[in-house]
Amino acid sequence: MKKWLQFRWWKLLILIIVLLGLGMSIYLNPYTPDARALEAMKGGNGITVSEENQWIQFDPEKPRGANVILYPGALVEPESYAPMAKELATQGHRTYIVKMPLNLAVLGGDRADAILTKEPNETFVIGGHSLGGVMASRYAANHSDRFAGVFFLASYPDSKGSLLATDLSVLSLTGSDDGVLKKDTYESSKSYLPQDAEYFAIEGGNHAQFGSYGAQKGDNPARITPEVQLQKMVEKLTEWINRLK
Repeated sequence: MKKWLQFRWWKLLILIIVLLGLGMSIYLNPYTPDARALEAMKGGNGITVSEENQWIQFDPEKPRGANVILYPGALVEPESYAPMAKELATQGHRTYIVKMPLNLAVLGGDRADAILTKEPNETFVIGGHSLGGVMASRYAANHSDRFAGVFFLASYPDSKGSLLATDLSVLSLTGSDDGVLKKDTYESSKSYLPQDAEYFAIEGGNHAQFGSYGAQKGDNPARITPEVQLQKMVEKLTEWINRLK
């Protein structure tokens, strides 16, 4: 009887582990880079792409201005932001896309440490898409002496990422047709940002097109192409970065 109970116990434990694994694989199924992102990962036109354990790096031939650190959105693979990173590098800004554990920035909020340690004398801005922006602002709030500014892509800070006590420049970009961004929370979160923070809505843009990974659950269809949204996003980011001291 005792051996039979032990056998049943192990069978039950194995079943629980299998079910948990299946549940996690479904929940943590990431958004993957589309063809445009995979093409951008090849670099070219003077841009060199390299990969480290914790980031993907886009290097221009002649770097100028601030370097950029980007935290990806939740469950979005980092390569999905390659088109943006390549365009920023084309403008002279060395860009780092941070790789997050399980593609969740909440599990790797301090991963910018390694980049800052590698380049102690460089100027940086940090930001992120969606959840990535929340975690980037938390990191910036605790390391404000290492950054010139913080940017948000369809994102906002929470109380732990309040930038009120810093003198950092802030840029917030959203899409007018975003179906994922919580608008009420976005508006209330402005209380954590300095009064001179800059806000710009890309007309016709949505949530997913801040990256390149296809449609996202809960999002609205965009009324502009991914290429147009990318162009407007990079224009605003580079204009802002180039004004920083």
